[in-house]
Amino acid sequence: MTRKQRAEELARELPRIYPTAHCELDYKNPLELLVATILSAQCTDVRVNIVTKELFKRCKTANDYAAIQQEELEEIVRSTGFYRNKAKSLRGMGTALVERHAGKVPSTMAELSAIPGAGRKTANVVLGNAFDINEGIVVDTHVGRLSLRLGLTTNSDPVKVEQDLMKLFPQEQWTLLSHWLIWHGRRRCRARNPDCKECELRSLCPSVDSPDRLLKK
Repeated sequence: MTRKQRAEELARELPRIYPTAHCELDYKNPLELLVATILSAQCTDVRVNIVTKELFKRCKTANDYAAIQQEELEEIVRSTGFYRNKAKSLRGMGTALVERHAGKVPSTMAELSAIPGAGRKTANVVLGNAFDINEGIVVDTHVGRLSLRLGLTTNSDPVKVEQDLMKLFPQEQWTLLSHWLIWHGRRRCRARNPDCKECELRSLCPSVDSPDRLLKK
């Protein structure tokens, strides 16, 4: 089976296996998703969702993030890890949105990726989930790991993995592809002790029962 053939099979099987796959960060608008995504770096979605319950009550607008004191914001986001840098990024984000975009979250890759604390991955999350724009593919640790295990790439660099995936899957599936792979990574193809025996993608996986065989040494 060629890489393209495997991708075509996965594009048919993944939506059948995970028909309700979606972003597991809690948000009600583009600003909340941007904030949650910035906080999700090196942190679980579960923890971020706990923290944002309080944060979203305190900060409702871009101006709120620009105006809040560093120390107060640090205390709120402390449990997400790297809290000083994240608080600084959120305050910078608020200032940038107020000064450059009239307090609104922009809907282009160039503008979003230039926001403090953001980047291409964060921009992809916001564009795909808040604006329904398939500009690229979110490559987090799950997507990177599964892309290697499933033989969809030989690269470990997220930018190169994204480029490889974009060539294999139709653009209208790019946002959902990330969700499908993330859900499979969390529920079946875990980093340690993946459940190969019960895996729904077993027949399509070139590294079945030897999950790290295709990982770069």
